[in-house]
Amino acid sequence: MDEETKKEMAISRRGAFALAGKLGLGAAGLAGLAGGSLAGIGAAQAADSSAGLPKKPYKFHFVCHVTLDQFFTPTVYGIQDACAAFGCSYQWTGSQKNVVSEMVSAMQTAIAQKSDGIAVCLVDPTAFDAATEMAAQAGIPVVAFNADVPVGSPNKRLSYVGQPLYQSGYNSALKWLKLIPKGGHVMLSIGVPGSLNTQPRLDGYIQAIKDSNSGVTYDVVNTGPDPATEISRVESYYLSHKNVNGMFGTGGSDTYACGFISNKYGLVKGGGAVAGFDLFPQTLDFIKSGDVNFTTDQQAYLQGFLPVQQMYLYKLSGGLVGPANSDTSQAYVTKDNVDAYVGKTRFEGRSDAEPT
Repeated sequence: MDEETKKEMAISRRGAFALAGKLGLGAAGLAGLAGGSLAGIGAAQAADSSAGLPKKPYKFHFVCHVTLDQFFTPTVYGIQDACAAFGCSYQWTGSQKNVVSEMVSAMQTAIAQKSDGIAVCLVDPTAFDAATEMAAQAGIPVVAFNADVPVGSPNKRLSYVGQPLYQSGYNSALKWLKLIPKGGHVMLSIGVPGSLNTQPRLDGYIQAIKDSNSGVTYDVVNTGPDPATEISRVESYYLSHKNVNGMFGTGGSDTYACGFISNKYGLVKGGGAVAGFDLFPQTLDFIKSGDVNFTTDQQAYLQGFLPVQQMYLYKLSGGLVGPANSDTSQAYVTKDNVDAYVGKTRFEGRSDAEPT
């Protein structure tokens, strides 16, 4: 090998190492580039010069069952951040109080407006089938978020973004059952019986109680979709069942109601237990004060961000990149880790500041 060739190879190797460092490649990437493969270097340079994904003015519609519920504050932030990243826009619509017919009407309006994609909380097992079929025929992708139809449903939604709700209820109950004495009695609350965002959790609660063979008994209280009503109904139940060992919500607002009553009457501080779902700021405050044992986080921010990302990629790729089911996790917030959740951050819905 002559000296000139050696010099060229040395330059190529130095360039490869420099490029690998710029691209953040690990040892395997360095080894591949350092091997002197011009094709590898060319591919890396092409990747380095990529302009990234283009911004597209797609408009997406989000159809929610409780549009003003504070649970969805971080969801809207997630939508906004994803739209800013991809150049899209959105409309937040649906029903304020879980009226399914209003949600279906909102879907139909979105289809008539030639929406580029629809994300919908499928809180009813069959009511959205026809509208979803209509959207599919119009080439509009439909993604479920927060609530989904049962397995085997003919609904033509393309994916579900959210928790596996039955399993999350079952797992949560296994956790709070450890706090209940054998043969104890508990109250289980649900805002709207049969609604697919909370009924599966309640079913999971009940099955876990049965499987535990603990002799625990339970009452189910329909608290309604309005926060003020929920507090009133939980309080009414507690005052007539002061020997109850625990109260457990299946949604954000009824969990808050259970915490409110626990704080008012000292249920947890007296040896009882309270737990449930979601990250209402008030619920987090009750965890800090010792009036709620824990709540379950289902990553509301991701339930906004991921549907936008999936619908954007579906449109951009002409359907080649299909939406995929996305489990948004199941994390427990307790007194030990609650401080990480109570700061001002749009990722948990406490601030409209830019994400940091």
